[in-house]
Amino acid sequence: MNLNRDVQQYVDDLFKGVSESQQLFDLKQELITNMHARISDYQKQGMSDEEAFQEAKASMGDMSGLVEDMRQHGADESKQTVYTSMTNRMAVGALVIGSMLIVFGLLMSVSMMFMEVEPVAVPGAGIFAVIGGVFLTYGILTRETKTMYAMQRLRAALYAVAVGFMLFAIFTAVISGLATGELFIGFSAFTVFFVIGFGLWLSLLLMTRVSRRK
Repeated sequence: MNLNRDVQQYVDDLFKGVSESQQLFDLKQELITNMHARISDYQKQGMSDEEAFQEAKASMGDMSGLVEDMRQHGADESKQTVYTSMTNRMAVGALVIGSMLIVFGLLMSVSMMFMEVEPVAVPGAGIFAVIGGVFLTYGILTRETKTMYAMQRLRAALYAVAVGFMLFAIFTAVISGLATGELFIGFSAFTVFFVIGFGLWLSLLLMTRVSRRK
């Protein structure tokens, strides 16, 4: 059996007939994550995939009350608008902060090129661009659009950290290379942080179980 598909189908069937919304999408993600955690626990106890899946469903209990709450919420457009607005305000804030930090870092680095400073100090302000890239990534992933639901905040934060490591790898490589004049040292510094960031990004990508498309 395909556990990812079966868990997704089970959760979708629970809320069949409920109007789609950002809040419903977030709830489904939580339920799917919870079910996979339970299935994993049951499998460790020696159960087969099918037995673990059935046991996880039983352990979820009666979901009718939750389904009814979401059905009422889905019928109330004003509540949907408020929830989406709150989610997007945080995303827009992250986008603005990230963009400002990136521009500030780049402008500072450019301006330092015309100052009497050591060459190694010129890209130093690029650390602001690295931090800005983290905020920008988080803001993009947690913003609901016409075609995509916002990503779960914890997952978005982990993606942002992964991007941050990869950007920091580039920053560290440039700084190390200029400070030592050794290409090998710069490449070594780049490799360490890039591998960490890429590994985290790849693991998150492979663990994705829910489509964000509307």
